[in-house]
Amino acid sequence: MKSAIMNLILSSSIGIIAFVMLVNAAPPNCKGDCEQNHKEPKQDWGYVGVRPKANMFWWLYYSTQQPFSSVPLVLWLQGGPGGSSTGFGNFQEIGPLDVNQNPRNTTWVSVANILYIDNPVGTGYSYVTDSSAYTTNVSQIADDLVTCITAFFNKLPQFQKIPFYIFSESYGGKMTAAFSQKLLQAIQAGKVSADFKGFAMGDSWISPVDYVMTWGPYLKATSLLDSVGFAAVQDVAERTKEAFDQGNYSRSTELWGEAENVIETYSDDVNFYNILEHNVPDENAKGGSPIEQLRRRHLDVYQNDALSALMNGPLKKKLGIPDSVTWGGQAGEVFTQQSEDFMKPVISIVDDLITNSDLRVIVYNGQLDLICDTPGTELWVQKLTWPGLVHFNSTTWTPEYVKSKQGDTAYFYKSYENFAFFWIMKAGHMVPADAGEAALSMLESIIDSGKK
Repeated sequence: MKSAIMNLILSSSIGIIAFVMLVNAAPPNCKGDCEQNHKEPKQDWGYVGVRPKANMFWWLYYSTQQPFSSVPLVLWLQGGPGGSSTGFGNFQEIGPLDVNQNPRNTTWVSVANILYIDNPVGTGYSYVTDSSAYTTNVSQIADDLVTCITAFFNKLPQFQKIPFYIFSESYGGKMTAAFSQKLLQAIQAGKVSADFKGFAMGDSWISPVDYVMTWGPYLKATSLLDSVGFAAVQDVAERTKEAFDQGNYSRSTELWGEAENVIETYSDDVNFYNILEHNVPDENAKGGSPIEQLRRRHLDVYQNDALSALMNGPLKKKLGIPDSVTWGGQAGEVFTQQSEDFMKPVISIVDDLITNSDLRVIVYNGQLDLICDTPGTELWVQKLTWPGLVHFNSTTWTPEYVKSKQGDTAYFYKSYENFAFFWIMKAGHMVPADAGEAALSMLESIIDSGKK
């Protein structure tokens, strides 16, 4: 019954005649597809009404490669949930300019066309006009994304025949898995025209309990917990798992937050996004409900003052964003609305797509990440029922180097059939921000492999 309902929802959502607003909303002397200035590539952007009272914003950067049709289209989905792809992913990770509007020499537009979508609705420039329009789980998020990408390909049909990949980070990886499954179904049903090649999940929240259970051993092994702290972290981790196993997902979410508080107490406030960094303790951040503490810890990082000033200042005017919309203004509610779904894994979806599709499925992880640590990622990968896992495990990984640091390993990778894993050295949670050259090299490797 549940499956039938979800199929009905998918069919209905795709069947919606999605309206696109702000089409070619460019400066007065532009038509939306011209050069914005000497630093930036060709661009386009717009809104899609994915449901009544729910509006999703997308922003496309054409590749600097000529012709643009000679390289793939890559969609970037940020985490949070509530982190903005058009803001954080664009200006602090992979876009052509950084937050100070200076050129980035490791931008992904040098090898691909880059599309950003602010999702779930309420994130970034995306917005809802009624609180009932927020999503509460990844299935609903995936439906909205299918509707949005359908409208995008209909508006710009020249991208329908170009190889299409989805790259993601953090909670974006969880959303990407669900989205990829529904997008593939829509393509197979003839409802979407796209050359969907695969998706990549970077430091992604695929199996939350596996991450919580590996935090203690990982921190102990890296000299960030002593035996007393380790015992305290393991105690709350076990309670988190117990609540999850009992189906008490809200309580499991609260205990996840408690586990992070315990870690900060015993590790001198280690940074959950890079274990080599330690935060200055902020007592104000420790107040409020468990979900409010989680929101501050994992969402505020995406909305620093400099980025907010840029997005709510000159760029809001350039893009023609409605006056009533504040970039990031609804992000807190986006995060809170997902609280019942936070701890639910999507391993089965990833497993299905590896086993039963031709999509290339890629996992990559920063060596120094804590929130989605590499031991936790490796743990959930070993839970796959994919028949090729035994062969994957027996394959020896390969080191890779980048031009500027030939004597320094940038990453290791291994692959078998349509599954690949990249271990990124000297990077935390935000791999492109910490190891930009390695991330770009990885992207090029994935694109090249897709041509074979």
